[in-house]
Amino acid sequence: MDSPNQKEFTFDEIKTALLDNASPFPTQMVYFFSDISTQNLRSLKEVWPQIWLDRRRGLLEDMENMAEADTLLFFDNVALMALDDEDPVARSTAIRLLWQSEEEKLALRLLTLLVEDPNPIVRAAAATGLGIFVYLGELEEISAETFNKVMTGLIEAHRGSDEVLVRRRALEALGYASHPDVPVFIQQAYESNDEDWLQTALFAMGRSCDQERYARMVLRMFEHPDMVVRYEAIRAAGELELTAAREVLFDLLEEGTDDDDIYFAAIWALSKIGGQGVRNLIEMNLEEAVDAEELQLLEEALENLDFTEQVNSFDLMLVDEDDPSEWVDENGDSYTPVHSHHHHSHDFDDDDDDDFDDYDADYDDDLDFEDDDDYDEEDE
Repeated sequence: MDSPNQKEFTFDEIKTALLDNASPFPTQMVYFFSDISTQNLRSLKEVWPQIWLDRRRGLLEDMENMAEADTLLFFDNVALMALDDEDPVARSTAIRLLWQSEEEKLALRLLTLLVEDPNPIVRAAAATGLGIFVYLGELEEISAETFNKVMTGLIEAHRGSDEVLVRRRALEALGYASHPDVPVFIQQAYESNDEDWLQTALFAMGRSCDQERYARMVLRMFEHPDMVVRYEAIRAAGELELTAAREVLFDLLEEGTDDDDIYFAAIWALSKIGGQGVRNLIEMNLEEAVDAEELQLLEEALENLDFTEQVNSFDLMLVDEDDPSEWVDENGDSYTPVHSHHHHSHDFDDDDDDDFDDYDADYDDDLDFEDDDDYDEEDE
């Protein structure tokens, strides 16, 4: 993107600021790296190893945050360069910075990192980054050859002897896949008696679009004592658009919760499920909200609800009302529609991209290097 801020600085000015450890790097200079020219990228690559480690990390984090706020900013070329940084934190941040990229060559680069990078944090980030390519492969938007390599790499990573976090992230990335082994992996994780694996199982269920298989399993976890497990169950219910979760979420919000993540997850899930009472509830919360973050989320939830209702209305037009055989509920059972029609979508919404970006918010970032005795590593 050609930002006005970008034109105010020469590379020499950028270089001087990058190497000046006594002064903070000016935020307005970060725009320089969006859509960076080939020559400036070459110059940056030469100076990059000389930049103070904390500055390299901070610069990549700033790019990540700015790209979240403004999707027109394009830092991919800098991020690709930073995949070769000697620092694992910088490499993992660079992977997250590439969350929007659908370039097949990136899939192959991430596969290499998944297998060969010496640091488990980077290998886990690479597994997460490959999730978008599982999704694209299911839609046949990347070559079958690349898709097969991605699937093979992730399955081997999940079934292998790597750190638990890497294996978990591999399963989460596989959540989009229709491969017959994936439900087996998810079931094993769900039944592991380990809360971390249970979080992963629920996350993968949310990506599966398989209401019939997972609805009851997800709803059962609404009562789990662990807060993060409950959060993932609520989020998965929204991703799966489970109408059976609506009243439970109403009750949860009516009773109130001190946990902002649970509150926001419940609101967002309802915006994806839709149906009677959802708009009134979100609007009522919007009227009472004073916090800026809450206001923004509620406004976005209303926009998402608009989309949900439009899709549901379109589905209603597609249903032949003279043929009751076409009326099925979320479990695939026949029913007689009264006022609403549940949308069983096999499409992925744009907000699913957020999954690649929000992993660190959804899960604890601490690596658990202890063996997980409760999780059966065999897939049989």
